[in-house]
Amino acid sequence: MATLLSVNVGTPKDVSWQGRTVHTGAWKSPVSGRRMVRRLNIEGDGQGDLAGHGGEMRAVLVYQSQSYRYWAEQLGRDDLTFGMFGENLTVDGLPDDEVCVGDRYRIGEAEFEVTQPRVTCYRVGMRLGEPAMASLLVARHRPGFYMRVITEGHVGSGDGITLTRRGPEQLSVADTDALLYLPDRDPVKLRSALRIPALSPGWQQSFEDLVTGQQAAPKEGWPGFRPMRVTRIVPETAGISSVHLDTPDGTPLPAARPGQYLSIRLPVGDAAPAVRSYSLSAAPDGGTYRISVKREPFGKVSGYIHTTLRPGDLVDIASPRGTFVLEEGTGPVALISAGIGVTPVLAMLQRLAAARAARPVWWIQVAHDRASQAFADEAHSLLARLPDAHEHTYYTSEAPRPEQPHITHGRPTATSLKALGIPADVDAYVCGPPPFMDVLGDFLHGQGLSPDRIHTEQFSALPAINPGITPAAAVRPHQPPGAPGSGPLVTFALSGITTPWSSAHASILELAEACDIPTRWSCRSGVCHTCVSHVVTGDVAYTAPPLELPDTGEVLICCSRPTTDVVLDL
Repeated sequence: MATLLSVNVGTPKDVSWQGRTVHTGAWKSPVSGRRMVRRLNIEGDGQGDLAGHGGEMRAVLVYQSQSYRYWAEQLGRDDLTFGMFGENLTVDGLPDDEVCVGDRYRIGEAEFEVTQPRVTCYRVGMRLGEPAMASLLVARHRPGFYMRVITEGHVGSGDGITLTRRGPEQLSVADTDALLYLPDRDPVKLRSALRIPALSPGWQQSFEDLVTGQQAAPKEGWPGFRPMRVTRIVPETAGISSVHLDTPDGTPLPAARPGQYLSIRLPVGDAAPAVRSYSLSAAPDGGTYRISVKREPFGKVSGYIHTTLRPGDLVDIASPRGTFVLEEGTGPVALISAGIGVTPVLAMLQRLAAARAARPVWWIQVAHDRASQAFADEAHSLLARLPDAHEHTYYTSEAPRPEQPHITHGRPTATSLKALGIPADVDAYVCGPPPFMDVLGDFLHGQGLSPDRIHTEQFSALPAINPGITPAAAVRPHQPPGAPGSGPLVTFALSGITTPWSSAHASILELAEACDIPTRWSCRSGVCHTCVSHVVTGDVAYTAPPLELPDTGEVLICCSRPTTDVVLDL
């Protein structure tokens, strides 16, 4: 019979790490006597990052004494004590290759159900002083697992562990972990995992995404940059101009999905060419592309486009990319924008109008006044072609004329938005400054929309995912401190930073952090793919081989460095 050897608890604390502060509950220590286990945790225990740990589905983490002995030998350590792997329950038995998701166990007075393998998190490596530990746990099939509490009760060391029910698909913890993090996954097992009711929602979603990815159509487009010719430059407002692009030889352009963006590389001075990304403001049909650029007060690239670029010029363009795209369907759609954020949703509106879509469409645009409202006439004409369109415009500093009933003076409020009659089953696409998107997102969520129906886009890198890191004051991306490097140029296209590589940084991720570019990561060891980024052009090498390589054209920045000049979507 398996046995509970140790109950380990610890409350969150702040730990200094690489010049930052991490709020973590990874420091667990054994306790004597019996402890009460409740729905969310064990008496005296807590989690510092509830987004990735804790909660009802991850109330208790289990690790095995056999794995302790394995790691002591593999790492040459004699200082590993129970709780150091962050587990609440150290057990004798219950190996990861035999325990199955959905299994239920009786320990003392409590009953538990296995819900998922351990989260691949950098903090286990931080706790052990082994940075690659998150990767090693997966590679060696020894992750440990989480359980939810079915019946509350007291537990203590020495309690026997009894299997009370076997999981329905008999998919082991080790196999479940490998399905998510290792290559050559079995499609049959993927679908089997989706049939396990006990599997936590986060893992369910990840497996659904993997199944969808296996069925996805091949990607279109071209690698790196290719030259394109400027055919026209059209002023839309005093501060916004549209640039029309075509191939120099007239060959057809690949179609793009409405909402995607292009990256453009321009020689803006004596330094290296600058790269910026702009949404396509027209639904591409294989003929030409159109981007619309707002001139920023100190923008080198936008200034160059407005003052120097001319029809006939050749510019370097990367293939259309981006996931903020209009999805197929027949349900209602809300296209909501502020300022230059109108560009991607305008492309969506064009696609709907071209198809004479019967879907109900709400067009909501916020502008300073009529003079600064880009594409007002174009949008109005497109909406007139739809059988069920609702047009609403807000001018923040100008009152509408009587013949403009669709225009409101002021900013959108919860009351005014509610009066528009947007249904709860709408697919909403929101683009504009972050505060605008936050307000609109909160309103839509409050109206009952599920998060997967609220799609947002912003003209910068994606919001950061830095689990456990105590937030610092936001600053604009900048050149890294210290002496410039002498290596290949690294361009973070969405943040507008180009800087030479320096060996002072262990990875591209560390260079991005030194530039205060928003980054997304969890394991920092090539496992979880949270840090995956699109490579527009250039080559990289991995400092430690990831357990599964990303798709072609993508890179894991947590464990890679540039070998040539490289442009990344960050």
